Amino acid sequence: MPATSKQQQKAAGAALAAKRGEVPKSKLRGASRQMFESMSESELDRMASVKRSKLPRRAAGAKSRGKRAA
Repeated sequence: MPATSKQQQKAAGAALAAKRGEVPKSKLRGASRQMFESMSESELDRMASVKRSKLPRRAAGAKSRGKRAA
């Protein structure tokens, strides 16, 4: 399953680096830690290998953390 946003691709890349031992697991936070624990190395590789230029910043339907419109 390829990444659907730049944030998802970035988190998958961080989790993949930890799976390969390039980064300590303790450095992972949030989505990257969840991906590390729940996905295999091959799944993470497929998700992280998507070109970022073709992805939106956030996945469609993702909630923004900004202020609400009145």
